Amino acid sequence: MKRTVSPNLDIYKGMALIADPIHQYAFFTVPQDSALKETTEKDLIDSPWMQRLRRIYQLQSARWVYPAAEHTRFQHSLGTMHIAGEFARHLYPSLCEVCSEVPSLNYIEELMRIAGLLHDVGHGPYGHFFDEHYLSKWGLTHEVIGQQIIVKKLGNIISHIRRSPSGAFADGEILDPRQVACLIKMPEIRDKKKPRWLQLLCQLFSGIYTVDNLDYVQRDAYMTGFSLDMVDIPRLLYYTFFTNEGVTLHQSGMSAMRRFLNARLNLYSNVYFHRTTRALDLHLQEIFHDTMTVLFPGNPLKNLDAYQHCDEWSLFNEVQSWLTEKDETKRKLAREWKKLYDRKVKWKMSFSTEISVAQIHRGTGFAQAKDFEKKIREYLPVKLKNILFRVDLATQDPRPLNPMAESGKRINIFNPVTGFTSPEQLEEIFRFIPARVMHFRVFALNHDYDEALSRAAEKALGAQETITPTNV
Repeated sequence: MKRTVSPNLDIYKGMALIADPIHQYAFFTVPQDSALKETTEKDLIDSPWMQRLRRIYQLQSARWVYPAAEHTRFQHSLGTMHIAGEFARHLYPSLCEVCSEVPSLNYIEELMRIAGLLHDVGHGPYGHFFDEHYLSKWGLTHEVIGQQIIVKKLGNIISHIRRSPSGAFADGEILDPRQVACLIKMPEIRDKKKPRWLQLLCQLFSGIYTVDNLDYVQRDAYMTGFSLDMVDIPRLLYYTFFTNEGVTLHQSGMSAMRRFLNARLNLYSNVYFHRTTRALDLHLQEIFHDTMTVLFPGNPLKNLDAYQHCDEWSLFNEVQSWLTEKDETKRKLAREWKKLYDRKVKWKMSFSTEISVAQIHRGTGFAQAKDFEKKIREYLPVKLKNILFRVDLATQDPRPLNPMAESGKRINIFNPVTGFTSPEQLEEIFRFIPARVMHFRVFALNHDYDEALSRAAEKALGAQETITPTNV
């Protein structure tokens, strides 16, 4: 009988696979020996703080428009961890060329992966909506809360991890939770105390294309059914590298970047800015702050332990119980939440127009919604002056940052012919993209006055164009 030579099975120790519809499979580290206690990525993934993200949906109210889009912040965070590791390994050689005293490849890989995994750990119910309509009262964002969770609640786990999927750290290297916290939120002013290599890595979380948005664009498109082939990550990755100027894209990668930007713009137009999504958000604005004030009074940073239980499932269960409460305020809020959960759309669209990029650059006004509501009311017939309606400006969307709001950003482009790297403004790149992402809509309680509202809105927009500077 022929003897079979056993392969080296050690390569499978300490690693596990996650099946994912976007990335096929993604690695994560697990203990190499069940008999020995080892801290790994599995400890972070299985922590209550990460598992909490299973109960916070990625698409907020858009999931009520796209039935299959039931994915959560948890799935997105795993995908971001995967992409962050891919970028770390690819960019490490160029990072070492422009920076001194860079930690080992395995350290950088794990630092990036953990930052990717935890970048959304501070999110509350309804994601960015929670930031805009509740956390803002304390000047907070989910990133600020996330930083505190990383340092104060998950710091012990992070500091005991000793390897990445590629292998062990160099002798003496210990992960610093504060560096992870630094990556998930770019400091407003460059901190010279932070090592240069860490400052450069921050750009991968806050640039034009990031380890975050490269995942959510694909994931949101796939889960909504909008598109299955929108982003060419391998090409973007291949042509990205570090120079002294920071993250740089080779000119040969421009086509992939334009494709990605166009994909984001199309998602805004068709998913995040969908008329029913926006109508649901208008209703949500009316009840969200008062609901959260009852459910979670006080600054979350002063009660992180309680914040761990602040998610969309707990919100749903609590407001459901208010339907039979003696407190009239709670009962009223509960009735409105029931309308949302039953998908009874309160606001109906009466008027809609798209504002082109060219119009924005010429100075088309985008003031506050209330300013337009006042102007529209002036143009309504006398007998309709007091009807209820709302103006919605998609430019003020609280979801992942509107690409057009980034038009002042620059990206470093390397020209192989001249050998020079130069910063190119994003608005110049947008000139080659058919963008229609600025939506101006008027919603009313019914369609009885659509014609009058449309005429008044057109007049209001015409008057506003010449007197109000753009805020984009």
